[in-house]
Amino acid sequence: QLQLVESGGGLVQPGGSLRLSCAASGFTLDYYAIGWFRQAPGKEREGVSCISRSGGSTNYADSVKGRFTISRDNAKNTVYLQMNSLKPEDTAIYYCAASGYCSGYLNEYDYWGQGTQVTVSS
Repeated sequence: QLQLVESGGGLVQPGGSLRLSCAASGFTLDYYAIGWFRQAPGKEREGVSCISRSGGSTNYADSVKGRFTISRDNAKNTVYLQMNSLKPEDTAIYYCAASGYCSGYLNEYDYWGQGTQVTVSS
């Protein structure tokens, strides 16, 4: 069964850090660009960051630039999202998804994880 599984979410105070992981099973991530998305209550799902298949190219939403870092370890079949200086507005369910290339369009992603909750609150 082909699936992505996110982990690493939780409750953190403003200014804190979390590292999310996106692990693949049933397929090899080497052939896919991986995007991170998030969805806050009552809002549409939005793109956060994406990393190319090789890891040589990354992009970030303006709201997270300078605070979040995406990386990948193809040997571990895992992509990471390091989130620093977290703000309450970062609170959302975070999803990872696999596509042939980085895209801002959700329907261009072939596989999605089930999501992991990130809550930033004091």
